[in-house]
Amino acid sequence: MSKKSKGLMAGKKLKKRRKTSRWQDQYFKKRMLNLKEKSDPLKGSPQAKGIVTEKVQLECKQPNSGLRKCVKVQLVKNGKQITAFAPRENAIKMIDEHDEVIVECIGGTKGRAKGDMPAIRWQVIKVNDQSLNALTRGKIEKGRR
Repeated sequence: MSKKSKGLMAGKKLKKRRKTSRWQDQYFKKRMLNLKEKSDPLKGSPQAKGIVTEKVQLECKQPNSGLRKCVKVQLVKNGKQITAFAPRENAIKMIDEHDEVIVECIGGTKGRAKGDMPAIRWQVIKVNDQSLNALTRGKIEKGRR
């Protein structure tokens, strides 16, 4: 037997029950209270501009072994510091300290880290207003600032 109200005047009670029960769902609560935007350094925007402060290499999680090339970026919009992944081979050589980069979300599940890289949620897509993909393929040369 279900404990739900039945009968002629049950609509109001069922509506109230549904309204209170939805708050038990973690995804509903996160969406309604805007928790992603509040905790996200990019404040909900898809991309952000930043300045490279240093190059770092991070060890990936078990069972893989290797050093993933990343850069520490200080965001222009709010001064927060994040670590962004430099995708493709030799991409880290195209990025120097004090370069202006654009970072975007890396696309892991539920906005979290992707693959074997711990706590890396962003990747570099442009360096000094030039596509990192085109730079690594040799299509264009890196411009001076």
